[in-house]
Amino acid sequence: MIQTQGIQAKLADPSYFSGEVELKTLVESFGAEAASVFYVTFQPGARTHWHSHSGTQLLVVLAGHCRVQRWQQPWETAEAGDVVLIPAGEKHWHGASSEGSMTHIALNLNAETNWLEAVSETQYAGEGWAL
Repeated sequence: MIQTQGIQAKLADPSYFSGEVELKTLVESFGAEAASVFYVTFQPGARTHWHSHSGTQLLVVLAGHCRVQRWQQPWETAEAGDVVLIPAGEKHWHGASSEGSMTHIALNLNAETNWLEAVSETQYAGEGWAL
C-alpha cells in the first residue's frame, strides 16, 4: 500500500493542467539516478496539458478511468490496476474521464517534463485533431 499521509497535497499549477487536479509529491530525486513520483487526483474532465518527458514515464491507475492520448492517436482508457508506459519524447496528455474522478501514480524516470499547449475541448472529446 502506498502511504501518502503526512505529504502535503496542493492544487496543480493551471499553467500545466486544466480543471481541478490535486498533486502530492511522494519522491523527487535528482542527478544520475533521478526519479520523481507523484500521487495525482483528477476531478471529472480534468487533465494535463500536452507534454513530453526526457525519460520514461509510468502511470499506475489506482482509481477511476484514466484517459491517455498520444499525439495524433485516439485517446485510450486505462482502468484501476492498469499501468501505462509513456516512452521518452512521446507527446501525450492524461487525465480523468468526464464521468468521474481518477487517481494515478506518475513515476518519471530520469525525466524532465516539457510542457506544451493545453488539450482542446475537441481533442478531449475525441472528435478529431486541431493541428
